[in-house]
Amino acid sequence: MAERSLPDETVELIDHETAFQGYFKVGRYFFRHSLYQGGQSAVISREVFERGHAAAVLPYDPRRDEVVLIRQFRAGSFVAGWHPWNWELVAGIFEEGETPEQLVRREAVEEANLRIGDLLPIHSVMLSPGAMSETCAVFLGRIDSTNAGGIFGLESEGENILVKTMPFGEARAMMDRGEIDNAVAVIGLQWLALHRDGIRDRWR
Repeated sequence: MAERSLPDETVELIDHETAFQGYFKVGRYFFRHSLYQGGQSAVISREVFERGHAAAVLPYDPRRDEVVLIRQFRAGSFVAGWHPWNWELVAGIFEEGETPEQLVRREAVEEANLRIGDLLPIHSVMLSPGAMSETCAVFLGRIDSTNAGGIFGLESEGENILVKTMPFGEARAMMDRGEIDNAVAVIGLQWLALHRDGIRDRWR
């Protein structure tokens, strides 16, 4: 984690407990922190959703100028009142001892039957820092999209994943129309839009 704190930004953890443990975990934290006008806050209690840390990859074929996106049911979107199937990047949660690069290569095979070649880091982001501890390392991954597409996922994990290859221009137009609303997918596609010419030259 890069050092980004301003002077006098400090926090003290007072206590921590598990508020809920099911498929996911919610922790309850008690802390006090410095105030910009000086002094310390009162002790504050916050619940934090803790599901581990993630990595994601945008599979890209520079020769065909195609990306691969996946689509699956998402309970959070349903509860929010949004359409519960989302266009997303290949992604997953770290297993013990796994690096981000290893994670996205494993998930590319499991979720999309893809072999990732070169990997370029795009960004590491906090997904919802007010309520979640989850971070996501986002990559661009070089692929051959010739035979990409189909339905994949691990049945043991309840996954039913549509894998679709599309021209980059089509994916960008979908994003501009609001049809791609997954934050990590937007980050990956926006980054590729900014760097696409250089990537295609580099990955000839």
